[in-house]
Amino acid sequence: MEQFVETLNIDLEQERKDILKKYRRLLRTAKPFLKDNDAKLIKKAFYTSVEAHKDMRRRSGEPYIYHPLAVAQIVVEEIGLGTTGIVSALLHDVVEDTDMRIEDIDRLFGKKVAKIIDGLTKISGRFEYGTSQQAENFRKMLLTLSDDVRVILVKLADRLHNMRTLDSMPRDKQLKIASETIFIYAPLAHRLGLYSIKSELEELYLKYTEPQEYRAISRKLRETKSSRDRFISKFTEPIAEDLEKAGLNYIIKGRPKSIYSIWNKMRKQNKPFEEIYDLFAIRIVLESPQEGDREKALCWQAYSIVTDHYKPNPDRLKDFLSTPRANGYQSLHSTVMSKSGQWVEVQIRTSRMDEIAEKGYAAHWKYKGNDTKVRGNIEHWISQVRETLETGSGDKTAAIEFLDEFRTNLFNEEVFVFTPKGELKVLQSGATALDFAFDIHSEVGVHCMAAKVGGILVPISYVLSNGDQIEIITSNKQKPTEDWLRVVRTSKARARIKDFLKEDNRHYETDGRQMVERKLKVLGIELTAEVVNQLRAFFESKTAADFFYKIGKGYVQLDELKRFKRDKEAKERKAVTNTVIPPIEGADGKTYTKLLKNIHGDRADSDTLLIGDDMDKIDYKLAPCCNPIAGDDVFGFVTINEGIKIHRTTCPNAAELMSKHGNRIIKAKWESNKDEAFLAGLYISGTDRVGLINDVTRIISNELHINMRGLTIDTKDGVFNGDIRLYVQDTRHLDILISKLEQVEGVYNVQRFDTNLTGSI
Repeated sequence: MEQFVETLNIDLEQERKDILKKYRRLLRTAKPFLKDNDAKLIKKAFYTSVEAHKDMRRRSGEPYIYHPLAVAQIVVEEIGLGTTGIVSALLHDVVEDTDMRIEDIDRLFGKKVAKIIDGLTKISGRFEYGTSQQAENFRKMLLTLSDDVRVILVKLADRLHNMRTLDSMPRDKQLKIASETIFIYAPLAHRLGLYSIKSELEELYLKYTEPQEYRAISRKLRETKSSRDRFISKFTEPIAEDLEKAGLNYIIKGRPKSIYSIWNKMRKQNKPFEEIYDLFAIRIVLESPQEGDREKALCWQAYSIVTDHYKPNPDRLKDFLSTPRANGYQSLHSTVMSKSGQWVEVQIRTSRMDEIAEKGYAAHWKYKGNDTKVRGNIEHWISQVRETLETGSGDKTAAIEFLDEFRTNLFNEEVFVFTPKGELKVLQSGATALDFAFDIHSEVGVHCMAAKVGGILVPISYVLSNGDQIEIITSNKQKPTEDWLRVVRTSKARARIKDFLKEDNRHYETDGRQMVERKLKVLGIELTAEVVNQLRAFFESKTAADFFYKIGKGYVQLDELKRFKRDKEAKERKAVTNTVIPPIEGADGKTYTKLLKNIHGDRADSDTLLIGDDMDKIDYKLAPCCNPIAGDDVFGFVTINEGIKIHRTTCPNAAELMSKHGNRIIKAKWESNKDEAFLAGLYISGTDRVGLINDVTRIISNELHINMRGLTIDTKDGVFNGDIRLYVQDTRHLDILISKLEQVEGVYNVQRFDTNLTGSI
C-alpha cells in the first residue's frame, strides 16, 4: 500500500483513508457468508487491483481503484454474490486496462475467477467500432450466460456504477452511454430479476437524457410526499390490524411509482403529472417457513384480508405464485379501489420472494432447498438464449438481428400452455402455435401444418392463450416459407426458420450475383465492393446477400439496374459541381468529425455540426421521425447513403441509434441566427364551447403571427381533441404559444408531438 500511496499527489493521505474505508465497508458487508480463507482472497484481490491501477485516475479525477471497489460493493450488497463475484469485481478491469494477463489471474486466483475475468474482458463494452462489432460484443456477452452467469452480473454492476458517476462525462458521451443502458442493460437486468437495479438504471437514463422532465417529476413527488404518506397510512391501517389479528408476521411498504415509470405513463397516455392517478402502490412482505405450499397459503390469506376492506379490479389480478416468471419472480399482484376513489396496486409476497425479486438470479442459491422450480425456469431461459445464439450463422447481420430480437423479447410477458400430456410450457406473450411447435423440437416446427387446441383445428398463426392445451399436426411434405417469419414471435423459431430458408435459397443468391455481374458489364460498370454497397443501399436491402437473393428470386428485375446507373452518374455529376459536401458513401462519425474540424479550424466546438451555419458546407437533413426545431437538444446521425440526419435527443429512435450505431453519432447544435420556420405539432384537448376554435386560431394567427399548416378538431359529448400543425421559430416560440393556449377557457391540455407531421391533415 505504501508503494501505491507514494504515486498519489492529490490530497494523498485523505485518498488513502477513503480507499481503506471503502475496502473495510466491503469486508463488513461480505462478512456474514465468508468461509475459511475468503477474507484473505478478497484482500489479495484488493491489493492486486490497487497495484495494477496505481497510476490511473477516472475522468472525475478520483483514483481508479474507487471504481472496482464500488462495483464489488454493488455485487455483494445489491446482487448478493459471494467471494468469487467480489474478487472478480475487484479485478474486472485489470486485464483490459493494465499489463496483467489472464494467465496471471489464473495463477493467483484460480480458474473460476480467470474465466469470469476473461469473459468480462471479451465483452469490455467498447461499442464504438461499428454496428456489427457492437452487436458481436453483446452476442459474446450473452454466450457467457451458460458458462457463468456471474460474468453478466458483474457487468451489470459495472454499468450501474458507471451510470451513477456519469456526471463527469461530456454531454455526448452521457447520451451514448445512457442510450445503450436503456436499450440493452436495463432490459437484461429485468430479465435476470434484478428489479431494483433495472429501476435505478431507468431513472439514471432519464436523469441524463431528459434532465428537465426528471427534475420536474422529482420536485412534484417531493411536494406531494406528505399527502401521499398520509393516504398510504390511512389505507394500510385496517389491513395491518387484520394481519395482526390473524397472527401474521409482516412488513407493509408504501412506495410511489418510479420517476421513469411515471414519465413513461405521462408520455404514453399524453397526460400531465396531475392526471396520473395510479401513483400509489404498497407491498406486503410476510415472514414464512421455507415451505412452498405454506408460503402460497399465507399470501392468499393476506389477499383475502385486503379485499375484505377494498374492492379489487378483477382484470388486474396476477398470480405469479403458482406460475413464476421465467426469471423466478414470485408475487401476488392486485389493484384495489381505495375509499377516496383512487386505485392502489397491492403486491403480496414472502420475504424469500422479496429478496429474489430484488436480487434476482443470484438470490436463488440462498434457497436451494425449495427453489428448484424457479431456478429451473431461469436455466431454461439461459439455455434458450445460448441455443439461439449458436444456431445463428455467425455473420454480422445475424448478430445485429439477434440483438434486435433478443431486446424486444426481454420485457415481454409470458403465456402458460400445456402439451397433450399435460406438460407446462412457458412462451412469450403473443407466441403462436408455430412457436409452440418449434419449442417442442425443430423437426416438429419445420413440418408443422396446423394445430389442435381443445380438440378444435386451428392454423399455425393461432395466438396462444393461458391454459391452452395444444397438439401439433405435422406432415413430411410441409416446409418453412418466408411467410412463416411473420407468424412467429420467439427468437428460437425465427432462427430455425431463417437457417432453413438460407440453406434452401442459397442458390438464388449465387444466381443473382452472376446475373448482376453480367448485366453491369453490359452497362459498363465493374462489380467492386463499393458498387455492391451502393446497390444494396439503392435497392434498400439489409445486406448484399439480400440484394442478390432478390435478383435471383425475381423480386427485383435486371432492367432496374439501368435506373441505378442513372442515379449513380447523377450523384457523381452533382459531387463535382456542388460546393456543399454531399453524403459520403461508407463514412462514419469519425470521418465527419475530422471534416468538421478542418472546416471550423481552432474554435472550441470545432468537432460539432453547427445547424444553420454549416448548411452551405455540409449536406444534412432534419429527421422526420422527431422533427427537431431550433432550441431542441440534438445530435447528428450519419446514415449509410443519405448523409447526416439531425435527431432530437428525445427522439423515439435515439436510444437505438446511439446504442447500436455509436460510431455514426456526431455532436450537433443550433447556431444560425437566420429567420427560419420549423414544422411542429401540438395535441390540444378540453371541454367544447361556442367560439373555442376562434379563440385558439386568434392566438396563433393574430397575436403570435404563426403560420398554420393544418388544424383538426374532433368533438364528442362535450369533449374535444385535436391537433395543430404550425411553423415556429424555435422552442422558446413554441413554449410561449403553449402557455397562451393553456390559458384559453375550456383548454385542459396542450402538448407537443413529433411524429407524422408531414402527413396529410
